[in-house]
Formats: sequence, C-alpha cells, structure tokens
Amino acid sequence: MTLLPATPPANAANPAFHAVVSKGEWLAARQLLLAREKELTAHRDLVSAERRRLPWLRVDKPYVFDGPTGKETLAGLFEGRSQLVVYHFMFGPGWKEGCPSCSFLSDHIDGALPHLAARDITLAVVSHAPQPDLAAFHRRMGWRFKWVSSFGNDFNHDYHVSFTPEELASGKFDYNYRMNEVEGGGMQELHGVSVFYQDGQGNIFHTYSSYARGADMLVGAYSYMDLTPKGRDEGGLPFPMAWVRHHDKYDASTNSPDTHSADKAVHSAPATQSAPACCHAEAGAA
Repeated sequence: MTLLPATPPANAANPAFHAVVSKGEWLAARQLLLAREKELTAHRDLVSAERRRLPWLRVDKPYVFDGPTGKETLAGLFEGRSQLVVYHFMFGPGWKEGCPSCSFLSDHIDGALPHLAARDITLAVVSHAPQPDLAAFHRRMGWRFKWVSSFGNDFNHDYHVSFTPEELASGKFDYNYRMNEVEGGGMQELHGVSVFYQDGQGNIFHTYSSYARGADMLVGAYSYMDLTPKGRDEGGLPFPMAWVRHHDKYDASTNSPDTHSADKAVHSAPATQSAPACCHAEAGAA
C-alpha cells in the first residue's frame, strides 16, 4: 500500500489528492504509518544516545555577560545546576527588534522552564545586542526567561553565530560545521543552540551545539503543524519561515477563513522589517 506520492502535490490538503476509503482501509493505512512512526522514534532515541556520548570541550575563556541585573559569568548562568542550554537568539547591535523566527522559537521557552529546572537544566538566551535593547524587546514580548547580552565579549563569535565585517568580506564564514559562501552581503547574526556542563569543581565543558534546522526540535508549534493535513504549509515561500511574525504582529486577516495559506500570510507582512528574515533563510539551513 502506498501512503504518499513520490512527489507531494502542491496542496496536499486538497481532498482531490486523497482517496476516501472505508474504515477498515483507513485503519490499515494508519497502522502502516504507525510502524514507520515507531521506526522514527526508535531512531531518534539512538541519535539522542549518540549525542550524549559525544566528547566534551573544556571552556577556559572567562566569558562575562550583561544580564538584566548586572554582570554575569558563564558559570553564573547555570544558577546552581549542572546543565545549561543556551539559545543563540539573532538580535544584533543596532537592531530595533529581535529576529521574528527566533522570537517564534522563544515563545515556547517560558512554559518549559520549571520542568527543565526539575531535571537539573537551566536555559538562558544569549544575543549580541546591548542589554537595554534586549530588555525592551523582552518586555514587549512578555517573556520571563533570562536573556543576557554578549556585547563586548567573544561568546557569539566563538560559537559561530556572529560574524565580523572582515569575515564576511572574505567571502566565506564558518557556520553549521562548514564554510559557507557569503551571499547578498551576508548576515552578521545567525542562530543556534549550545549545551554546557559544569562539574562540582567549577569546570565547564561544551558538550553540544546545533544550528539551522537543528533547532527545529525546540519549536513545539511545528510539531502540531506536522500532524495536520497541510503541515507547515511553507512550500513556495521565499524561505520556509517567511510566514512567521512576532506574536504581536499577526493581524485578523492572517487568520480569516479565506487566508489559510502561508503564501497569503507572507504577503500580509509589512514592507520592511528591522530584523532580517532569518533562521531558516541562512546558509546551511538543511
């Protein structure tokens, strides 16, 4: 039994592309897909175990960040726990607001914080913009997570999410574990997630970093979308996340009955944005 065509139709939610079958036939198809889903779950568990077995890098550089209440070291970001997850949020010096796609991901953070803390994990967000700019946007978005600035230190550069004009002028930059060609002048800020461990002797280790679509797993809304007939509905857009807005910028037309497609959503966007359209538009997005 074939579940999906080799090439998905332009509108997979169109009933014309789906057989309407008896309950028994539907159940047989669903059970076949369930077997594939179980294979995917088992494979994900294996990959997660491999991730935990990666070797570690000792962090020797004394990074100091500007936090909402003053200076904070990398060790201080752990808040007494042994594990730290850092989300590298695209918000550069001089930007009026943060990246829309990073904001989409960050909308999922606050509810997870007490559950992470119960498992000995602290999550912090780090951006290159000065702290006053972060604080103003943090208030606007209504977030509660800790957000610190790496302005004035090498953290963003060392973890390959901020790039100097000289790097971009060279025509290549190091992102997502490969050298990428600079296109369209290049982007000085990109996104990612990094993980650190602190032992009982005060040593800090870098255990993992992921970039581009490696952060998809942090976007819970995508998991809901992937269950629906239209999925993420991002085909034909300039880049996959072109439809995303800051949560205070969606308007009534985006959710009206005749505006269900991502294509219409992207055309309802303002003509200019103060932060680049980002996250999955960048080099190494796959």
